[in-house]
Amino acid sequence: MKKTYNIYKVLLLVFVLFGCSKKNEIENNVITSKDSLSSYLTLANDFQSTREKREQFNRKALNIIKLQSNDSLNRVNLFRVANRYYNMDNWKDFKITVDLVLENSVSSKDSVNIAKAYTYLGDYYCTQTISESAFLNYSNAEKIYDKLDDTYNLAKTRLSKAYLRYGENDFSGSELEVFDALRVIKGEKANDILYESYNLLGVIYNEIGEYDNAITYHKKALSSIDDNVIALQFQSKATSLNNMGLVYQNLNEHKQAKIYFQQGLEQQNLSIDKVSLYAMLLDNLAYSKSKLKETDGLPDMFYKSLKIRDSLKLTTGIFLNKIHLSEYFASKKDTVKAINYSKEALELSRRTKNFRNVLGGLKQLAIIEPKKASVYTKEYIHINDSLQKVERNMGEKFTRIEYETDQIKSENTSLTTQNRNLVFIFSGLAMLGLFTFVIKTQKAKNRELQFKQQQQKANEEIYNLMISQQNTIEGIRIKEKKRVARELHDGVLGRMFGVRINLDSLNKIDDGTAVEKRNNYLTELKSIEQDIREISHDLNREKSELINNFVAIVDNLFEDQKKTFKSKLVSIIDSGIKWELVSNSVKINLYRILQEALQNINKYATADNIKIELKKEEDHLILMMSDDGIGFNVKTAKKGIGLQNILFRTNECDGVVDIKSKKGEGTIITITVPIE
Repeated sequence: MKKTYNIYKVLLLVFVLFGCSKKNEIENNVITSKDSLSSYLTLANDFQSTREKREQFNRKALNIIKLQSNDSLNRVNLFRVANRYYNMDNWKDFKITVDLVLENSVSSKDSVNIAKAYTYLGDYYCTQTISESAFLNYSNAEKIYDKLDDTYNLAKTRLSKAYLRYGENDFSGSELEVFDALRVIKGEKANDILYESYNLLGVIYNEIGEYDNAITYHKKALSSIDDNVIALQFQSKATSLNNMGLVYQNLNEHKQAKIYFQQGLEQQNLSIDKVSLYAMLLDNLAYSKSKLKETDGLPDMFYKSLKIRDSLKLTTGIFLNKIHLSEYFASKKDTVKAINYSKEALELSRRTKNFRNVLGGLKQLAIIEPKKASVYTKEYIHINDSLQKVERNMGEKFTRIEYETDQIKSENTSLTTQNRNLVFIFSGLAMLGLFTFVIKTQKAKNRELQFKQQQQKANEEIYNLMISQQNTIEGIRIKEKKRVARELHDGVLGRMFGVRINLDSLNKIDDGTAVEKRNNYLTELKSIEQDIREISHDLNREKSELINNFVAIVDNLFEDQKKTFKSKLVSIIDSGIKWELVSNSVKINLYRILQEALQNINKYATADNIKIELKKEEDHLILMMSDDGIGFNVKTAKKGIGLQNILFRTNECDGVVDIKSKKGEGTIITITVPIE
């Protein structure tokens, strides 16, 4: 349970100094000048005043700046106004101000402030959760800082990109961005960037399960803290101690985790400087204590943390607190409270549209309400699949944005080179006095020819892209047709065959029981009709029910077989198999193989006895299906669509099929599938 929502414990911890936050860029300069602009800026930064008054003073300062000439001081003052809007959470006016300073910087060819404006725009889109735009602006700033050889700001910008990728669960991309940041400051004294980099790497490795690396980098983060560079108010040490504790929680080493959380809580002025971190440490300490069966201070520590987070409106923190309380009361056998806290957490995550938290709430409810587990699990799978698709697409978009910006940079470099070469050529021609009419005419013809060649090349590329796209579409269409055919054949035809056999047999009976059975089979036909409709509506997924309660679903398949056909069926399923550890793909394909095998036996084998055994041997699942039917010659028999589907699905699981059969001696099919 803990791993599912662990990301939410640390999301608040990695954005300590950089990324999408300027909350700590509050300027503490006390301006005593009578100059109205300075006075307005000072009053706009007075947090003892109301937000309305601060916004009013900041607006007055902006109006004065707009009337001034566009010089370096003007742009500095615009950034000061933007910072104040950021600290007020006034995103609309913040964006307007940054756009203005970017426009002024571009017109003045002020590369430093252009790059700074792009980082501010990246921060803005980050707060608005528009990740693509944020990434694009950070990338633009990165290119300029790289060109200016400003290693410090280049590293900071790459860290901002790393945080952005991390927030979208693009952990590998985030890891690469951090190492790129570390590479440019290698050998320089930049402890704040070192700390942020090591801290983020520790969090990333914790998320992907590389706990040894996570511990290593969190220790590096702790050792890199320099109080002269990173202010004590940031509580960096408490942050890293909390992150270390989370790693040990994931390792189920709660005694060690408890030590780190306690050390974090002992940091001076923590409850004043970073009350949200204080509440987080309280919650995490209480959670580890509950896992160690320690009752002192519980559940009061949970309640205290929840009260703080509720007062600060930290929705993710509130969610985690309630999930922890649910686990705590579940361990105390207080099911009512456990369910109530889980449902409150789930309702909060839905209301705030935090779908990752929704997954955590559903998983907890599935554990404490086993009777409704299938319902919760079905919703969990649906949401999880959607989120994975979105996250994968976002990672691809980030990669595409980087590629496109690199292409633009390459094209600009190429144009610069071409222009320089043209200058050399024309200078040489001027010196040699060869500017004649004939040469000019020839150059014009050459340019026309180059243009035609480029145009022809562009047309060829467009044509090739169209052909490639058409081939891709056609390939997908063919693949989808085959998939639908397999689904209809595996999931529907077998059931229709059984219903048809029984309806034929009922035609020979004319009494009240026959009518009742016909009605039952008509109901079954309606169910089949619904299956066909579901397949038609959603061609992109297998039935999610196969993933949930796999053994129960297989038992239902066997019960339907026993009711419909005369063959005696004996099934043995190894109770030691941990189905929750078996991948969904393997479970789906095993179920379809069982359906296909039973259908083939019913149609062709005329068997009296069927035996199905599913067991685990070392790191393999073995499915053995045997019957005492008429059998067939394995070497000469044609491989129909049913047998082809069995082979196809086994191959999708990286498994092997062994078929033994002789005429009159029955058939034995053995499927061996590797599992982790």
